[in-house]
Amino acid sequence: MAKAKTQFICQNCGTVHSRWAGKCDGCGEWNTIVEEDPMGGIGSGPGKAPKKGRPVTLTSLSGEIEEAPRIPTGMGELDRATGGGFVRGSAVLIGGDPGIGKSTLLMQAAAALARRGHRVIYVSGEEAVAQVRLRAQRLGAADTDVLLAAETNVEDILATISEGKRPDLVIIDSIQTLWSDTADSAPGTVTQVRTGVQAMIRFAKQTGATMVLVGHVTKEGQIAGPRVVEHMVDAVLYFEGDRGHHYRILRTVKNRFGPTDEIGVFEMSDKGLREVANPSELFLGERNEKAPGAAVFAGMEGTRPVLVEVQALVAATSLGTPRRAVVGWDSSRLAMILAVLEAHCGIRLGQHDVYLNVAGGYRISEPAADMAIASALVSSLAGIALPADCVYFGEVSLSGAVRPVAHTAQRLKEAEKLGFSAAVLPAASPDLPKGSAGKWREVDSLPDLVARIAGSRLKAPTGQEDG
Repeated sequence: MAKAKTQFICQNCGTVHSRWAGKCDGCGEWNTIVEEDPMGGIGSGPGKAPKKGRPVTLTSLSGEIEEAPRIPTGMGELDRATGGGFVRGSAVLIGGDPGIGKSTLLMQAAAALARRGHRVIYVSGEEAVAQVRLRAQRLGAADTDVLLAAETNVEDILATISEGKRPDLVIIDSIQTLWSDTADSAPGTVTQVRTGVQAMIRFAKQTGATMVLVGHVTKEGQIAGPRVVEHMVDAVLYFEGDRGHHYRILRTVKNRFGPTDEIGVFEMSDKGLREVANPSELFLGERNEKAPGAAVFAGMEGTRPVLVEVQALVAATSLGTPRRAVVGWDSSRLAMILAVLEAHCGIRLGQHDVYLNVAGGYRISEPAADMAIASALVSSLAGIALPADCVYFGEVSLSGAVRPVAHTAQRLKEAEKLGFSAAVLPAASPDLPKGSAGKWREVDSLPDLVARIAGSRLKAPTGQEDG
């Protein structure tokens, strides 16, 4: 008789090891490897012979679909992030830091759908029924017909939501608390999380109900558990925000039925989350127009233009190695901009500390912010305040050239709507609006931009030249 094989799985990242070790080779965490029976998880149990498969019906791509494939929640920012609402029969995974507002967002979405006549079931595995009711009262959702349960067993949850009429939306808070009788491990482990998520997804696909799963995040900001969970679901959304600020951002990182670069912006209050229709005003609310080192970047988040202030501080250092501190942007991208400024513009920053911050805790990911970052750095070093009515955008290459970016017309339209009358942008931008040629200044290289900023002091009313 063949010896039963066992495997050792890391409970943090899901890496399979042939033997036990104190440190995982995949994620580097200590004391996370647990011995598990490969026959006791997904698939057949111990001692069970594989059963013969049954053929399934093959269909064509052309066929009837449900009349309403999406369920709009009525919350504009949530519908924007999901691509127009929840898709029937889909599985959505929402992650975020503890206390950031995931349960608040889902409770408000559940109440909004219940008011529209949809059948919504909220299953909590972390809170008692009384605690969930207390939150619902605070959010003004206690008068809705949201069905509530407090359960963690996968089989009991499936039996509960299968009774009666098919639910339109099922919320599971959270997947780390689920456990199944078919897996011999503790709740929160890789096997239990994978088993529970697979069972919930199977129910969603078979019945057409939308399944929303809440996931914890690790200290690196990634959803805890095996990465295979993110591949199994149809959409992955991250609820981000800084506890020092009132706003929250719902960012889409995966969506099989919509765009993956949209965001929804909310503001946290004592009565829940409030939608922010114009996030540019939120990020520019406390702007100091006369301070050097501040530039307004006209960015894009999906189809939405967003204006945000970029702040830079360049100061002489007393250390052997100057500091480079970045908040809200890629630190390696900052190192590239500093190298281009030194190589092609003659600006020496090797004896200066550089601090870069995106106002409001917002995070910029697109390379179009290169021009705004470079302008803020030069402005801080020279002590010259940039024009208060000007926005900046453009990608900087390693040769010092400024490359055009997409959605130029939308960026300029948003800037004009908020009272900005000028813009510094790449030359030969493809989609410039007609009839407004005097409102922008085109630059084709980074030395040209630096010369324009330095020349602004020569044209100042004080008449003092830049030393």
